[in-house]
Amino acid sequence: MANCIIFCAAEFDTLAEPIARGDYVIAADGGFAHVQKLGLEPDCVLGDFDSLGYVPDHAKLFPVEKDDTDAMLAVRRGLDSGCGELILYGSLDGDRVDHTMANFQLLCFLADRGARGTLVGLRNIVITVKDETVAFPADFAGTVSVFCMGAPARGVTIRGLKYELIEGELTSAYPLGVSNSFVGAESRIAVEKGCVLVLFDTANGMRWRYE
Repeated sequence: MANCIIFCAAEFDTLAEPIARGDYVIAADGGFAHVQKLGLEPDCVLGDFDSLGYVPDHAKLFPVEKDDTDAMLAVRRGLDSGCGELILYGSLDGDRVDHTMANFQLLCFLADRGARGTLVGLRNIVITVKDETVAFPADFAGTVSVFCMGAPARGVTIRGLKYELIEGELTSAYPLGVSNSFVGAESRIAVEKGCVLVLFDTANGMRWRYE
């Protein structure tokens, strides 16, 4: 399946990886300014355009009063187009904390549908791990945090980081997984049952793998 690359309105420094031929590119509202700056020709432009301030030519216009955020509209479009990997730039560092929280939930929405989502911001990348294992290369550096989303995450095993956990449980009511660190070894985060968010430094790039 092709990747879906979504540009949202918040900030980011650079692309975490090149956009490949066949990737489906969506500009969501203020994300249209990003694709213009990057010189990209998006496959779809959509949103209510309250952030951008005008409606681009040939855009799909939605009302401001709606259930879906512009990012969620873009995610639905990506899924409908057959994409299984969705990368959202400008999805973390805006001035609306509520939209950041909405994007965390959006990652869980994707995980529940068998798709993978990645949020890319100025300082952090955020992914989900649901009923699976993610492995990071030994050269990853900096802080890594793990947060439960929704029901308790059970059978959580963290190896190769500064603080390890074996068959533990994470809940959404206690931040046990905050502020761990990469230590120069290959590391893994495994979840037997449940969904967690994993946050780490953007400088590490997109070189993890699911097992």
